[in-house]
Amino acid sequence: MSDSFHDFEQRGWEGAARAYHDGFESLTGAVAAPLLDAAGVASGTRVLDVACGPGYVLRRALEQGAAVTGLDFSAAMLAIAATTAPGAALRAGDAQQLPFDDGVFDAVTSSFMIGHLTDPLRAMREARRVLRRGGRVAAAWWCGADRAIAFGIVWRAIEAHGRTDAGLPPGPPFDRYSEPEELTALVEGAGFREVRVDEHSFPWCVRDGEAIFRAYLEGTVRTAGLLRAQSPEALEAIRRDVVEESEAFRRGDGLEIPMAVMVVSGTNA
Repeated sequence: MSDSFHDFEQRGWEGAARAYHDGFESLTGAVAAPLLDAAGVASGTRVLDVACGPGYVLRRALEQGAAVTGLDFSAAMLAIAATTAPGAALRAGDAQQLPFDDGVFDAVTSSFMIGHLTDPLRAMREARRVLRRGGRVAAAWWCGADRAIAFGIVWRAIEAHGRTDAGLPPGPPFDRYSEPEELTALVEGAGFREVRVDEHSFPWCVRDGEAIFRAYLEGTVRTAGLLRAQSPEALEAIRRDVVEESEAFRRGDGLEIPMAVMVVSGTNA
């Protein structure tokens, strides 16, 4: 993979940050608590959240009394994080080349970053470099589409009605780290010890399938690029399919879509 995928992601998140925040906060924000627990974050912990996005993990860490730094390569994301987590120190930078000295943090976290990187092993090694000895890393990534149901709904609709060769820059397989063995190998390969993977499940509570479709169309990068490459007729068929299939998860006035995530953690021994 070349830098074209990295640049594609960076440009994309500059435009998608607000829609991501509006569409996905209730979903991706839910992992903040188990992620921080896995990293051993408590009052006074010096924590770095890499690819902090709109600041959901930062906000939770501040509530726990931690000394919080957030890093992201998207200025638009950092602008939202400044309002979501006032009191956090924010830095622009790349997860694969952290702009910090060695050993300055007690914990490093990242939520839903791994599958967006051209070199996730390098990012994990950078996390270890900036951790003190005995510090902990914790990273979250999605389970497969059979457990993270919303992904399955959207991807099946694209495969049924559209094209998957959209000409996007080649990137890592989205589900490469959707198995605990792959996550464990990644973190151990970066030199961490006492590595474990824990699975967490929670519902994505949304108004309807239209909200799910719009969240992916406007608040993502790779999936949005794929959707926008469809013909108008195919895109409408995909939208209709997402709306219809999502109705199976209606609970009263809204939908509760089952989602599952893995949190991998380890110690800088």
